[in-house]
Amino acid sequence: MPLDPFYIVCAVIAVVISGLAKGGFSGAGSLAMPIMALAIDPVSAAAILLPILIVQDVVGVWAFRRTWDGEVLAVMIPGMAVGVALGYLFSAQVSANAVLGVLGAISILFGLQRLWIERGHAITLPSNSPRWLGALFGVASGFTSHIAHAGSPPFQMWVLPRRLPRDTLIGTTAIAFAVMNWLKVPAYAALGQFTPANLLATAVLIPLALISTMLGVKLVRRVDPERFYVLIYLLMILLGFKLLADALL
Repeated sequence: MPLDPFYIVCAVIAVVISGLAKGGFSGAGSLAMPIMALAIDPVSAAAILLPILIVQDVVGVWAFRRTWDGEVLAVMIPGMAVGVALGYLFSAQVSANAVLGVLGAISILFGLQRLWIERGHAITLPSNSPRWLGALFGVASGFTSHIAHAGSPPFQMWVLPRRLPRDTLIGTTAIAFAVMNWLKVPAYAALGQFTPANLLATAVLIPLALISTMLGVKLVRRVDPERFYVLIYLLMILLGFKLLADALL
């Protein structure tokens, strides 16, 4: 396990943010990967975080196991599987710097897109958009999730216009991303990232992830969400530019 103090600080911050996201601060979790990538290579960072996300998924899937939309899952999950496969092929064929650059670009685009939505704007699709379009958004979700654990924007762009009931939307999202996180396991295994050092780092961080998830549940009702999210997305954009610059220089 890396013992560098800078890595430890980045890992703790990333896992706490991921836990807060699972506890109710939806969207904040996409900041975890850019923070981890400041200290270690992005593929290793993603591999360390993946088992933590899988553990956290259990809570959401169990809580909403009776409310989900089968049509959305049938459309999105195959596309997600293709996207994860493309993400694996990309990660396997290019250098760590290239992955870092893509992570930086995804972080910038994600942050800008979320800030645009926070200002009351949105690019919306018709509620009856075709299934093949949903599958394409699933591919995009799988690819960005494999690279950056940030598959929410493409998923939401196709699913939200369908205006599912709240619990159905939450349950469908929880199941879709739980399945996708398991789809990423063989990909990261094939990349040789489940090393003893990475798995030990994960094991050390899991208790912190669970504590921060419970903390998120309590804090979500007390924190001004508008200011919180604006800060998160601004930080994501700044980190994205930093990662992109590191990749290019």
